[in-house]
Amino acid sequence: MKHSNRRIRLVLAVFAFAFAAMFVRAAWLQGVKAGSYEALASGQHKATIVDHASRGTIFDRTGVQLAIGRQATTVYANPRQIQNPQATAELVARVLRIDPEEVLAELSDRSHGFVYVARKADPERVKILKEKGIVGLGYTDEEQRVYPLGHVASQVVGYAGTDNHGLAGLELGLEGVLSGHDGSETVIRDPSGQAIDVLKSSSAREGQSVTLTLDHTIQAQAEAVLRKTIDQWDAKAASAIVLDPRTGGILAMAVERGYDANLFPIVPKDRQRNRTVTDTYEPGSTFKVVTVSAVLSEHLVTQNTAFTLPYSIHVADRVIKDAHPRGTERLTVDQILSQSSNVGTITLAEKLGATKLSQWISRFGFGHLTGIDFPGETPGIVPPLAKWSGSTIGTLPIGHGIAITPVQMAAAYGTVANDGVWLRPHLVDRLGSKREGAGAGRRILTPGVSRQVLRMMEDVVIEGTGQEAKVPGYKVAGKTGTAAKPDPSGGYSTSRYIASFVGIVPATSPRLVILVTVDEPAAAIWGGVVAAPAFQQIAGFDLQYLEIPPDDPSSLPPQ
Repeated sequence: MKHSNRRIRLVLAVFAFAFAAMFVRAAWLQGVKAGSYEALASGQHKATIVDHASRGTIFDRTGVQLAIGRQATTVYANPRQIQNPQATAELVARVLRIDPEEVLAELSDRSHGFVYVARKADPERVKILKEKGIVGLGYTDEEQRVYPLGHVASQVVGYAGTDNHGLAGLELGLEGVLSGHDGSETVIRDPSGQAIDVLKSSSAREGQSVTLTLDHTIQAQAEAVLRKTIDQWDAKAASAIVLDPRTGGILAMAVERGYDANLFPIVPKDRQRNRTVTDTYEPGSTFKVVTVSAVLSEHLVTQNTAFTLPYSIHVADRVIKDAHPRGTERLTVDQILSQSSNVGTITLAEKLGATKLSQWISRFGFGHLTGIDFPGETPGIVPPLAKWSGSTIGTLPIGHGIAITPVQMAAAYGTVANDGVWLRPHLVDRLGSKREGAGAGRRILTPGVSRQVLRMMEDVVIEGTGQEAKVPGYKVAGKTGTAAKPDPSGGYSTSRYIASFVGIVPATSPRLVILVTVDEPAAAIWGGVVAAPAFQQIAGFDLQYLEIPPDDPSSLPPQ
């Protein structure tokens, strides 16, 4: 009997201990782990799905699409509902043609109730996957950014990333306009993962479309000419701008070598820059137009004023020579510009004086942002007057010791072409239905002076250093430039140059300003030899394409 009672008490003690353990476990689960289990349950039955807003389309001025959204499908999963991560990962990877190890890593992580399996997958392949009916997988339509013209204007348009946010170029600069606003939907799911109720939702607001001043045909042809020029002269790079001086609208902004915007993740960053806006260069003799415009505006000379000029000139501690050996000559201001005389230009600058020259450089916009609607613009480098050395009056007037951007130079020549009025260069014509533009212009030169300078620049092409820029049937005004690049070890390189040409056409009634720069040509270095022919090819095509009538029919070849 005693043994029987002892067994009963032992059994009761075991049961009492078991009940006590279960009580403690229940209390711990309810008090300590309640929050995490509640979250787990919620995650299994409640989900928020983002309704991505469509990104606005980017058009060129003719309505051709430069950046569009293409329909894609994103596959996501709730790992807590995936019964066999290994088998599911293998199936998903096989259908969508993606890495099975990456899929398995996502599906095996049960600490999350939502993971992406494949962003912006091919809708046709996703359709096959859907038919498998895998519990725990979900699908949502999403937009993929595509650039139909690939290479054309890629540095200008830029690109958007996987999340459809702009990362470079106008895609970045116009993010607030193009991106719109995402919507969302919070739903309750049943155990099989099917939505059975909507708790709350908000609608997506689509992004606005943007129309540019760029013309894809003019852009593509300019890029083709630059590629040919790089190959011909074994150059490092080349850039071109085609600008309408009447509006400030940019018809082409080309940088070569370029890249296909659809392949941006594998393209070096250095190749993605829009160098016409973000990079600087020493302009060399194309800058002489600023010096000549200034002395004419100050009524210190006329275009016919003559100077007796030696081959070289002493400026402080420097001796500066003309590009080609010659004897002492008497040259007019017109001839100084057409023959690109360094000595003559410095003589004019000394007549003008350092203070006035500094003011005119600033007035033309150098050292300041143009305000172009493109991210990352640099103002260039212009030494302030207080830091000028004795020789600065000899270097700045001929485009040395100053760093500018191609878009600044195009805008300056646009001033001469536009009767002396500077207009802000711009790339955006319309945001949605709202028309943009250059805004109010700023007069820099009188109409009389601008016409004088234009006529003098015609002589550069007729009988000066720019004869390779001639376009049959049209009067061309322009200026060549050849500048040694700064040497990293100090001074200037004796083997690396920038060759450039900036031209205005038709000179009688200007419609186009075209700038060409060629970086480090090896086979030749002179702007009149390397860059002027590229100008001629771009200008000849654009004049015909835009149906601009000839202003010099007598120069047309006989039929």
